[in-house]
Amino acid sequence: MKIHHYLVLILACLLATASLADPKIPTSQRQQELMQLLLDDCGSCHGMTMNGGLGPPLQQSNLAGKPDEYIFVTIRNGTAGTPMPPWHQFLTDDEIYWMIDVLRKETWKKE
Repeated sequence: MKIHHYLVLILACLLATASLADPKIPTSQRQQELMQLLLDDCGSCHGMTMNGGLGPPLQQSNLAGKPDEYIFVTIRNGTAGTPMPPWHQFLTDDEIYWMIDVLRKETWKKE
């Protein structure tokens, strides 16, 4: 096989792997359920406007500088010694990343 063929094969493998790593967007109905969870369950500790309460604020400016992976692990596994519970029993990894995106864009705010 020529080097060109190897390069094409390697590129195809890289593209396939990258597409598998992309989180899946929840269905429209699940997005509505997740928004309700964000407003009710998360809001009960982080404040109904995400300005903080028992938990820290989740406003866009408060999340700036915090990597998605840090926020993901916090939501998925909770934080020991704090009231932050693990949510991995109720949310898929893709749903957690979707919620992080919602928080970063502040699309949870009611018009």
